[in-house]
Amino acid sequence: MTYDRTTIWLHWVTAFLVVTLWGLAQIIDFWPQGGSGRVNVRSLHVLLGMVLIVVMTLRVIWRHSGGRRLPPAEGGMLGLLAKLIHAVLYVALAVALVAGVANTWVRGDSFFGLFKLVSFAPGDRATRLLIGSVHELATNAILVVAGFHAAAALFHHFVQRDGVLRRMVPGG
Repeated sequence: MTYDRTTIWLHWVTAFLVVTLWGLAQIIDFWPQGGSGRVNVRSLHVLLGMVLIVVMTLRVIWRHSGGRRLPPAEGGMLGLLAKLIHAVLYVALAVALVAGVANTWVRGDSFFGLFKLVSFAPGDRATRLLIGSVHELATNAILVVAGFHAAAALFHHFVQRDGVLRRMVPGG
C-alpha cells in the first residue's frame, strides 16, 4: 500500500524546496553586498520560500481533507518517535517560514531589483539578528530532523526490508 500521488508529490516537492533553499542560503554571501548577484540569489531564496509556504499550506489541507492515511509502520515507542519526528518537522518548517518572512520584512529586501520591500525595522540590527538567528536555527533543525527521517526510511528499506520507503516513492 502506498500514499496517494498528491501526498507523495507534496512530500518530495517539500524536500526539494527545503534542500534548495538551504543551499541558496549557503551561497548568498559569495556575492558582494548590494550587488545584483546577491540580490538575485536572495530574491530567488525568498521566492522559493513563498512557494514552500504555499506547498506546506496545501500539504496541511490535503493531509486533513483528502490524503490517504496509512497505518503506522511501527508500533510502540518507535511509532511514537516517528510521530514526534513528523510533528517536529512541521513545527520547524512553520517557524522557519514565519521567521523567513519576518526576516525579509525586517531587512526590506530588494526583489530581483524590481522593487524594494518596505522595512518594518529600518536600522534595527538587534531585531534583524534575532529573527535571522531564529530562521537559521529552525532551518538547521529541519535538516537534522529530516536526516533522521531519511535514515529511518533507509533503515526500513535496507535492514528491515518492510516496504516503508516504497510507500512514499512514486509508483511504489
